[in-house]
Amino acid sequence: MPGKTILFSCFTLFLSIFIIDAHAQSKNFKVLVVMSYEKSYPWVVEIKAGIDSFLKAECQIQYFYMNTKTDFVNGPQKGRQAYDLYLTYHPDGVIVADDDAQAMFVVPYLKDKVNTPVIFCGVNMAPDVYGYPAKNVSGIIEREPMKESLLFLTELMPSVKSFSFISKDSPTAHAVERQLLAEKENYPIIFLGSETVTTLNQAIQATQRLNNSCDALLYVTMEGLSDNNNKPLSDKEIMPVIIKNFNGPVITNATYRVGYGALCAVVKSGDEHGRLAGELLLQAMHGKPVSDIPIKKNEFGRRIINVDTMHKLGITPKPSLIRSAMLIRSKK
Repeated sequence: MPGKTILFSCFTLFLSIFIIDAHAQSKNFKVLVVMSYEKSYPWVVEIKAGIDSFLKAECQIQYFYMNTKTDFVNGPQKGRQAYDLYLTYHPDGVIVADDDAQAMFVVPYLKDKVNTPVIFCGVNMAPDVYGYPAKNVSGIIEREPMKESLLFLTELMPSVKSFSFISKDSPTAHAVERQLLAEKENYPIIFLGSETVTTLNQAIQATQRLNNSCDALLYVTMEGLSDNNNKPLSDKEIMPVIIKNFNGPVITNATYRVGYGALCAVVKSGDEHGRLAGELLLQAMHGKPVSDIPIKKNEFGRRIINVDTMHKLGITPKPSLIRSAMLIRSKK
């Protein structure tokens, strides 16, 4: 009987140690994630969901938001705050999303300066703009499926022969314009150029001018564009104004912006960027040299149609197009 008691006690102790050890292993790594934009920005929400789905079981994750969509001027100060957090948190790995955080955080504080692996995602600029890849930096370039979106538009509206791009003056917009110029010879319709604005009034005037020159309008994001009182506006506030002032179809690059009234999009997924970033970082934290992790691009896209906008434009698509797409309604 005493022997059984000792055996049971040893088994209980072993089980307790195993459970504690398993729990410790499940939170083996500390990860710092620095987001360029606001916590509530839908693209950021998607990226966070992707990161959490891949890393939460094995990592403690600390998030920091630089808020550069609404407060770009103070971005460098936020970059310094992110670095201060890095110094106190001592992460095993870092994920950094979108372009502003590369320029204001990774390049001045981490690239080639620390041994911590850094994985970027959602980056529009060519990686060599930031000196990537570096000995401790790799990641995922954000590829906008422009050609696919334009082909989808022409399937819905064969009469469309040209388009223009309207944007807020921002690093994201400049990167998209470079992509448009580089790819335009392969597009199914003519790219007529870009209109860059800094206020909502300028955007309205530009949109009204474009009615006379192009059949369709590409809207990526103008988040943070100011109104008459210098208040930064959201895409949810801006897009309906642009759509109201343009006579033809407006296409975009995100599901939620199709919900704001754009006709259609072939969209990339922030969730894909987050999951890929988590996967690459986990490889690095488990010992794979970052120099052996090649820079990737997002691969997948899905077709989205706003059925309310489709009906307003009098479009009756082929059944095959409807079957191939996600159908959504305008958000009120």
